Amino acid sequence: MRISIKYAEFVDLEYLLKNDKHISKEMLEKKIGEKEVITIRVDDNLVGWLRYNYFWDNTPFMNMLYFDESYRQKGLGSKVVYYWEKAMKEKGYTRVMTSTLANEQAQFFYRKQGYKDAGCLLLENEALEILFTKNI
Repeated sequence: MRISIKYAEFVDLEYLLKNDKHISKEMLEKKIGEKEVITIRVDDNLVGWLRYNYFWDNTPFMNMLYFDESYRQKGLGSKVVYYWEKAMKEKGYTRVMTSTLANEQAQFFYRKQGYKDAGCLLLENEALEILFTKNI
């Protein structure tokens, strides 16, 4: 299994739009241009991505970590998160953030990666959103 992790390119747009229902085409194009989307390929096949922005405009915040169903639970998430954390550290950041719903399994993944619970957000008629931080 050959793994490649790199910033998304515009040739990735069709796959990303097909699988990411949480962002508009215009915003996704902007994020690709600003290098705020990281893709992961296995044997030259695009199988997932990490998308981020900045909390309070100064703290890298992972918005989305996604893998095709057949590529989950194979250690790829840890690899792409490490790649992102290293890139953020190289840019001079000392802390990163993310969040997940309390009713999702992702919270256990993030804690295993060294993320610490930092608070929560409760929106009407939605599950609790857990905020996580990690010093890098």
